[in-house]
Amino acid sequence: MNQGIGRLALYSLVRVAKGYLLALLIGTPLGFLLGLSPRFHQSFDPIIQFLRPISPLAWLPLGLVVFQKSEPAAVFTIALCAMWPTVINTAVGVRNINPDYVNVGRVLKLSRLKMLSKIIVPASLPYVFTGYRLSLGLAWLVIVAAEMLTGTPGVGGFLWQEYNSLVYSHIILSVLTIGAIGFLLDRLMGWVEGRLKTA
Repeated sequence: MNQGIGRLALYSLVRVAKGYLLALLIGTPLGFLLGLSPRFHQSFDPIIQFLRPISPLAWLPLGLVVFQKSEPAAVFTIALCAMWPTVINTAVGVRNINPDYVNVGRVLKLSRLKMLSKIIVPASLPYVFTGYRLSLGLAWLVIVAAEMLTGTPGVGGFLWQEYNSLVYSHIILSVLTIGAIGFLLDRLMGWVEGRLKTA
């Protein structure tokens, strides 16, 4: 843990990036399926609503049992907990698309792929990016808890170590670092969303 707060924060960010990307890769298509298919929504929404409230503190031990190592267990926990805002917001965005847009696509006899790429995805993009921002914030929350529980090198692990050592200045430093990085990550996602809107 004695590697400097900057390097420890980098370790945490790498884990968050892995889990977050996995959450988006799973959550985005799942959200579109839930929004586009009423039958799929009826079948899987109860399962999602059952899994969504489960705490990362409950998923992490399961990840440790399955993977036997703290690193993949942390990534697994981040992905599983962070994907739900993306799933739900994407599904809501698809369901709230103006029906006139879809009707225009049907009149033009667009294929399903073109309907998806030209109408559905662009129209639902604000909702999708809201989900992405919420998922990123949740991923950052989860990694801190995961590192505190496993003692893995990172901001969370450092915070827990300094708490046990009663080094209060380092505890405050860790809290400020966690807050600053969370703020910067949110602003980064906002900047990316703004760039896509103007593109």
